[in-house]
Amino acid sequence: MDQIKIGKFIKEKRKEKKITQDELAEKIGVSNRAISKWENGNCMPDSGIILELCKILGITINDLFHGEIIDKKDNERKFEKYLLEIYKQKEDGDKKLLNFEIIFGVISMVFSFLIIFISAFLIEYKGMNESDMFFIIIPTLVYMVVLCVILLKIEQVAGYFECSKCHHKYIPKFWPMFWAMHMGRTRYMKCPKCSKWSWSKKVVGSEEND
Repeated sequence: MDQIKIGKFIKEKRKEKKITQDELAEKIGVSNRAISKWENGNCMPDSGIILELCKILGITINDLFHGEIIDKKDNERKFEKYLLEIYKQKEDGDKKLLNFEIIFGVISMVFSFLIIFISAFLIEYKGMNESDMFFIIIPTLVYMVVLCVILLKIEQVAGYFECSKCHHKYIPKFWPMFWAMHMGRTRYMKCPKCSKWSWSKKVVGSEEND
């Protein structure tokens, strides 16, 4: 989406309706500063007020997202293009999340094991009391558990798992995924579509609707 173009479009339609920024802000329930940010292309309206904004300006949501009045003939084509843009943005976001999961996971695990190794070294060679080391080791182990939960949550929501039986792509519930046997990002889970157990592979792509 071109925020600059959308901002100019909002401003143009506001002026056509002979509404000031203050009046529009009052009607929608935001500050006039927010209206100014929209019209300057600095940010987009929140999803919860888009419908009301479009109603006041006399435009459709599709018009707003394209920053222009869309003819009926072009409406379907441009809407499909917009859906493809959203799909691509999600796909790119999923890839970044999964890459972050790997990088952050590796760095954190190395850091955790390094702490444990240093703790063992201090006990063995420096004569540090073992009970004192619990103040280092226990928080580290708790950190590792919390880290694993966070990384698994990323793996759950980024992209989809594909059933090897019917090839349905789906997002599993967290705890079934948590307890599932796995090899890397391939997990043995029950497909919500065909109800068969199989090794479901993590993929980045759209969810099937059929």
